[in-house]
Amino acid sequence: MRIISKVLLAGMLLFSVMRPFLAKAQQQTLMLNVDQPKPTIKVNPVNWFTGMQDSNVELMVYAKGIGQTTPVLKQYPGVSIDGVHKVENLNYLFVDLTIEKTAKPGMLHIGFEGGGKMYSLDYVLREKNPEDGSSRIQGVTDKDFVYMLMPDRFVNGDPTNDVVKGMRDTTVVCDSPNYRHGGDLKGVEQHLDYIRDLGATTVWLTPVNTNDMPLGGGRVKYSTYHGYAMTDQYEVDPRFGGNTAYASLAKAVHKKGMKLIQDAVYNHIGSYHWTMLDMPMKDWVNQWPEYTNTNYKVDPLVDPYSSQIDRRTTVDGWFVKSMPDLNQKNPFVRHFLIQYAIWATETYGVDGWRVDTWFYSDKDFLNMINAALEREFPHLTMFGEVWVGNVVEAAYFCQNNLNVPYKPNLQGVVDFNVCFAMQSALRDSNGAEKLYTTLAQDFLYKNPKRNCIMLDNHDMDRIFSVVGADFNKYKMGITWLLTLRGIPQLYYGTEILMSGAKSNGDGALREDFPGGWPSDTTNKFNAAGRTAREDSAYRFVQTLARYRSQTPALTTGKLMQYTPQRGVYVYFRYDDHHTIMVVSNAGREDQTLHMDRYSERAPSFRHGRDVITGETVTLDGLPLGVYTSRVLELEP
Repeated sequence: MRIISKVLLAGMLLFSVMRPFLAKAQQQTLMLNVDQPKPTIKVNPVNWFTGMQDSNVELMVYAKGIGQTTPVLKQYPGVSIDGVHKVENLNYLFVDLTIEKTAKPGMLHIGFEGGGKMYSLDYVLREKNPEDGSSRIQGVTDKDFVYMLMPDRFVNGDPTNDVVKGMRDTTVVCDSPNYRHGGDLKGVEQHLDYIRDLGATTVWLTPVNTNDMPLGGGRVKYSTYHGYAMTDQYEVDPRFGGNTAYASLAKAVHKKGMKLIQDAVYNHIGSYHWTMLDMPMKDWVNQWPEYTNTNYKVDPLVDPYSSQIDRRTTVDGWFVKSMPDLNQKNPFVRHFLIQYAIWATETYGVDGWRVDTWFYSDKDFLNMINAALEREFPHLTMFGEVWVGNVVEAAYFCQNNLNVPYKPNLQGVVDFNVCFAMQSALRDSNGAEKLYTTLAQDFLYKNPKRNCIMLDNHDMDRIFSVVGADFNKYKMGITWLLTLRGIPQLYYGTEILMSGAKSNGDGALREDFPGGWPSDTTNKFNAAGRTAREDSAYRFVQTLARYRSQTPALTTGKLMQYTPQRGVYVYFRYDDHHTIMVVSNAGREDQTLHMDRYSERAPSFRHGRDVITGETVTLDGLPLGVYTSRVLELEP
């Protein structure tokens, strides 16, 4: 897998070769290399580990003219230099290390000499966590309940890091949806008890990596507070508190018996990423004769009749001009991304990865990085953002039962199709049929329980807006979220009825959690700060989430559903010990439950305990108001 690239001309010749391959946006990016002072020597990964399954690591070393040198490792038992790769840009050198199983933790000393240059690197080898992975990296399963949040919009726990001197964006405007607001990781850590008390077991944050990007846009300015335009993988954004704050948060999450999901971006980087300001080689990113945007279409990737140019445009086109598209066919890029994912998992104890813009990445690379992560961390969970319009396309990109040439190893997807179906069922009188038929296609997945299901997220209309602020519809949606198959994810603020429509801009979907800023007049983290309706919503989520966590039938149990009739949708979650009946009237008229239709699954049950109210009801003849749901633990 290791290759040795030919040495091309350095200095001015390098840039004269690179520039013609870039569009104006790319040209402007390359010309920015004077904007950031060069470090004496920079290396990725920033450290590595002994005791890994894969004994090889490729160091990407950066310093002025280091490509003219030869690396020499001071003798260290069990460690050797296995290869050296010089590339187009002589400010880079790629060094392959072999770390045998016998190697001990300690400090490597590597000298770089020749070409009139002399550098030295002290490189740390840390011991891989001695646990076998089963007790440390737990993975995220259908037993869990995920709380998703955006650090910049959740809580400002440390106002001193709102503005960091030397960063390109030093603007904080809390009343503007497009600017940074100052939320950080300390704020998340301070409110872990709130998240746990709600019933969530897992925290998923949008990317925490440094996004040292300037304010973008034209007349309307915007910042990269969202985290998806990273400029350094190995640094957590200092405005979030940096690596120390993230390590502290990860430790606190695990100490409370909770889990951590990190948001990954393999497809692209920010245009001010340090490797873009001085690129290792011209094919570090996907190049076109002129700027080419992705077509945002998945169809060419699954269509047996698609053209090569359409397929290439989907995968190699840039997501937006400010996010250069990484060339994952380049083996150096592959090592760079894979090694960071392994490093972060081991360093912070990450339990799961949600991967952004999944199908825009190279398919072979995706299988490669998944396999590498699972080899090191057998219990790690990975699911990809596969935003597509039907189940076949979603199943195509994860482990499936399809007889097609492409065999993905992704465990599961963010299940947009179930999300769309639930939203449809809450909006339309016949929508329950769509939810039923969507779940009926689960046979396409190898294991649909590994899919992450949700009602909304940071890119979609908030669910309370989707249902037109109808509280009964809201509760019905929460009921499905917490009782259907899969890993449920709740977007922050949904539990207190936060609303927002994408037609008003992404910022409308990402408002601050009330009570997270010292200037907030209300604090909805506390019951006293919530309205009666908001508190009722919070208690509804909490009650059902806690019941779910204590009831294996709702997590690992089987699912049996019945075709909706007159808007009444009924399904059962069951195991050898419990049978849970979920009844929803998604129609426009009051209905009555008749149990004879459900005798196959509930032949001897006559009563059910409503898990929300605690009351015991007679099943046959149970009245069902419009847009009401009941979660019933069945009793003889």
